[in-house]
Order: sequence, then C-alpha cells, then structure tokens
Amino acid sequence: MKIKFSHSISKIKSVADGIAHSIMKGELKEGDNLPSINEMNRQYKVSRDTVFKAYMELKRRGLVDSTPTKGYFVTGEVNRVLLLLDTYSAFKQNLYNQFVSNLPQNYKVDLLFHQYNPLLFETIVRESLGKYSMYVVMNFSNEEFSDCLSAIPPQKLLLLDFGSFDKGEISYLCQDFGESFYNCLVKGKEQLLKYKKFVFLFPEELCHPLISIDYFSRFCSENNLENEVIRNQADWKGVEASTLYLCILTEDMVKVIKEADAAGLTLGEHVGLISYNENPVLEVIKNGISSISIDFGLMGAKAAEYVKTKQKVQAVLPTELILRGSV
Repeated sequence: MKIKFSHSISKIKSVADGIAHSIMKGELKEGDNLPSINEMNRQYKVSRDTVFKAYMELKRRGLVDSTPTKGYFVTGEVNRVLLLLDTYSAFKQNLYNQFVSNLPQNYKVDLLFHQYNPLLFETIVRESLGKYSMYVVMNFSNEEFSDCLSAIPPQKLLLLDFGSFDKGEISYLCQDFGESFYNCLVKGKEQLLKYKKFVFLFPEELCHPLISIDYFSRFCSENNLENEVIRNQADWKGVEASTLYLCILTEDMVKVIKEADAAGLTLGEHVGLISYNENPVLEVIKNGISSISIDFGLMGAKAAEYVKTKQKVQAVLPTELILRGSV
C-alpha cells in the first residue's frame, strides 16, 4: 500500500485514503486481510491510535470489517465519485441533492466546478485520474468531446447536460438545446403569440449552446413574430410593452422584472417572461415565472442509478415548457 502523508491532511485520513485507494485499484480485494495495527504502526511510523481511527473510518465507509479471529479485512470496493459540474446554480444544486440522496451512504461524492475554464477543467481531470471509481462530468463544450476525458476508462465516465457530438460507447444524460427547445416554443404557441415581439437575452460570454438561437429564430420566422437576440448589454433598450422576454441568466430575469415594475407594466399581461432552466423559486416570484427546462433532479437521480449499477445509459432527457403567470 502506498500511503502519502502531507501537512494539509491528517494522518488518520492519509492512512484511510491510502488503503481505500489500494482497494479501488484492486491491489486489495474483498476478503484480503489488512496489516494489524502493530504492523501498521511499525511500517508507517504512525501511532496505534491513528491506525485504529483510520480503520474505524474505513469501517464507517463500509470498506472493511473486523472479527476477533480474523482481524481487519476488506469487505467491498471503494465507491468514491467525482461530480464535476460547470458552474453553481439553484438547478445544479437540485441535481446534486438528488444525486447524493439516491446513492447509498458508503458512496463518497466530491463536488467540483470547472467554471468553463479550460486549464482548470483539464487540471481537475488530470489530477483525479485513478482516485475515483466513477466520474460524472459536465463536459466543457456542447460541440466537441474534451480530449482529456479520454484518459478515463469509458465504463467509469458519465457525461451530463452537454453533448451534441458523437459520444461512441460513453454513457450520457444530455439535453437537446435545439429541436426540443423549439418544440417547447411550438407547444406554447397560443400564449406566446399574444405578444408582438419576442426577445432572447443571450449574453456573448455565456456558454449556452448557440444552436438555441437558430431554433428561436426559426420559431419566430414561421410565426411572423418580430424578434431580437440581444448579445451585448449595450444593445439593451429597456423593457417594452407587448414584448416577451426569454432569459438564460437570473440577473437578466431580475432586470426585466424590476424594469417592468418601474414602468407600471404587469408581468403576464403587458410583458411576458420565460426563464431558461427551472428553479424552485420561479414558482413563488410574482404570480409564477414560466420556464423551459429539463428536470435536473431527474438527471441527478438517473446519474446516481448509473453510478450504482454501472449499466450503460445513453439518453436525452425531455425538455418541458412550464407555463405560469408570467406569460
């Protein structure tokens, strides 16, 4: 067993993680005996109390057990999962909550965010190799597979959310930012066409797939609906009556609500508002804010099922239009 000690991690955790890593790599298999507390004390120069507490931590994780006659022995494999998401948001919190709550207690989940920073993304992936039994990752791009993920065994990798590229044999749970988004607009056509103009607030710095703009324009063109896609803040002219706004960012949604209130325009009557991505708070803002979204809680639950069963899954989750008082 390779046990690395550092000043930033307690000796107890270092011993426990080192043994867990050996179990994960298959160096220690179910039924194998661990060294006695005295043997660990001599070999790694740590106190007997440290070894005992490390073994108790491994028992808590469900990785080892002990009997008076056999001592400490391996009972199962390490279930340590990396959940690598893009950025934090309320709907990502929902995904995480459902993911964790649908896993057994002996699964340990490390949640990290890459913030769409390519160097950070590659560093996290590189430094995580061999440390986890499963990897659940929101890819860096919707248009191409990130090469650094090729170092992860395909059977241990699950892609989330983005992925309009060929994913081969890799498992995925993705959403469709094009046709499915368009179908939601068609579904709500009767309510949406109450407005004279449709505005899509889509900041340039946003990493939302650009294909959504194409399908937004298609819907508006087919219905002779005046429309505008605002990519730069400088192009914002303020909230206008008889206009429907589609916002990806919460900040833009708040801006529309505040300006509508200031102008005496009633949401759902004079001005329409749709949020891209569902958020529990949308149900209670004003008279309810409409949304176009997949069910991120369902994504989290399905991801947990894959981690537990390791059975290949390749699914595009349904995108739904939820109409509330804002339209």
